[in-house]
Amino acid sequence: MTQASQIDAEAVVIGSGPGGYVAAIRLGQLGKKVVVIERDRIGGVCLNIGCIPSKALITAGKLVKNVRDGAKMGIMADVSVDIAKLQAWKLGVVNRLTSGVEFLLKQNHSQIIRGSAAFRSESQLVVERRDESPVELMFKSAIIATGTVPIELPYIKFDGKRIISSTEALELTRPPKSMLLIGGGVIGLEIGMAFANLFGTKLTVVELLDQLLPGTDLDLVDPVKKNLEKLGAKVYLKSKVKGASPGETSVKVNFETPDGAAQSAEAEYVLVGVGRKPNTKDLGLEKAGVSTTEQGFVRVDRQMRTNVPNLFAIGDVTGGVLLAHKAMKEGIVAAEVICGENSEADFHAMPAAIFTDPEIAIVGLSQREAESRGSELLIGKFPFSASGRALAAAEPEGFAKVIADKDSGLVIGVEIVGLDASDLISEASLALEMGATLDDIALTIHPHPTMPEAIMEASENALGKAIHITNRRPHRAQVTTAPSSNASNQS
Repeated sequence: MTQASQIDAEAVVIGSGPGGYVAAIRLGQLGKKVVVIERDRIGGVCLNIGCIPSKALITAGKLVKNVRDGAKMGIMADVSVDIAKLQAWKLGVVNRLTSGVEFLLKQNHSQIIRGSAAFRSESQLVVERRDESPVELMFKSAIIATGTVPIELPYIKFDGKRIISSTEALELTRPPKSMLLIGGGVIGLEIGMAFANLFGTKLTVVELLDQLLPGTDLDLVDPVKKNLEKLGAKVYLKSKVKGASPGETSVKVNFETPDGAAQSAEAEYVLVGVGRKPNTKDLGLEKAGVSTTEQGFVRVDRQMRTNVPNLFAIGDVTGGVLLAHKAMKEGIVAAEVICGENSEADFHAMPAAIFTDPEIAIVGLSQREAESRGSELLIGKFPFSASGRALAAAEPEGFAKVIADKDSGLVIGVEIVGLDASDLISEASLALEMGATLDDIALTIHPHPTMPEAIMEASENALGKAIHITNRRPHRAQVTTAPSSNASNQS
């Protein structure tokens, strides 16, 4: 056996995804010498095979769709897509970001070791490297940031050719003529709709639950469902996949509909998007004494500390909502706690964005969640069909909704579906973080014509004084007229 080299480290970060690299950079800023362990590519899933490449393809798909729809504006054009050039452009975007992250890590005192880490104890781990001798690390603190991997159905195994995960889907080198999505969640719909816009890919969606995008309010999902129908997609809800038979050029999928009827559908590719599981295999958490949930996610407190005081965990490996920006914030918290600062995670205003067509974005409580708490609410809604900017962009589908406590006027949630929803939600997130009321937003002058006006108008609508739509509840302000100088002179 090859003798392992030994390194003493102040702090170790296992995984260089959004949570891991942010944690390492913050540790470096605070004066720590950090070792970052990455078994694959710097940037993790998000930068390499997740958030960034998928959004690149989604953006390209939206561009193609807009050009094709230009006929309604009198713009006539024929569009073709060179998938090889598209993939090369996407890879260029990814490489620019990952090389930038690697540069920043090195600038902030991080040593990068490429290999697979496994704990030997709460203060020791070993990194197995492919072509070099192992490295034994003794450390004072460690952050687990290993993320998640796609869940594989026991009766439908990934083959990387016809039955694929999001990883293979994002790297296809031939335009898919048809694709069956097992699971109508975020991953499947984002990628599937991107391909439908880019190449006219025919989609079939088989979802076990009773709605698309489970957990999302139905009025937000409805515009996405309508767009799927425009794209010619076949959607089967409350339907259970029984098995799949891959062939040379297609896959036949058998499933059962709610009435118990056996159905089958055939597609060139089957994209399985039924969720993700923690990436902790062979990490040796049990040797370090780290506690996990029944699903294998690492348990942490608000300071991202595990049950072992010097070990922390951040990002998707801790469960909850799987969001890159949540992982980044957790990385900062863990780094600052290691360095003696009194930081903790506060997700009161944690936004989420779904990059379907149209986009969905949410922050705070949804209407359903707020109503379930039994509080009296003020709810304002502004349809994009009344927005000059949305109409001028030929994208009038969707709305902005603001949810507030009736007694205080405090904004407790915002939901948006439609054009630029993922960008608009940041204004709403700031409003929640700062404890804004409906009046605060309504009194803030927004430039015209812009999409953010919709948040202002929705707030005005909740107060019964929106200008550009009919209000459900009329606003009756108390007006006091001061006596004029003439009147006082006559008295």
